[in-house]
Amino acid sequence: MQYYKLPLSVNKIIRNEEADTCSIEQSIAHFIHLIATSHFGEYDFDDTFGCTIWEIDFDNLTSTNKLRYSIAQSIEKTLNLHEKRLTNISVDVNIIQDEFRGVESHNRVKKRVDINIKSIKKQTNETFNCLERFYIAPLAN
Repeated sequence: MQYYKLPLSVNKIIRNEEADTCSIEQSIAHFIHLIATSHFGEYDFDDTFGCTIWEIDFDNLTSTNKLRYSIAQSIEKTLNLHEKRLTNISVDVNIIQDEFRGVESHNRVKKRVDINIKSIKKQTNETFNCLERFYIAPLAN
């Protein structure tokens, strides 16, 4: 089976060239990244595709444990619904405050979200692990 690399190279498709391919592991990792970086309702074809991260991006009042749980449950539910190549999916989320030194000694703090997915590939019954890591709000200059 052939798996296509994300993002798709539209220019190659328009020129009737072969699109870039990747391994099943890379394809699943790309799909997980797409889920984690999409908010619910972003894609008109399916309101269940996405993740709750973007609904709570600027939420500084909710406890970190509640945020972790909410994000983990959201991603796990979306993966179980949309990623048919995996089974036994478990999602662990860690939120860390990172401090960045800014200009003129103004420091800023951003939340880093680490999403660790552990599962089994249905096709081969092998373990599949994936780590997504990115920063969310608050925005600062």
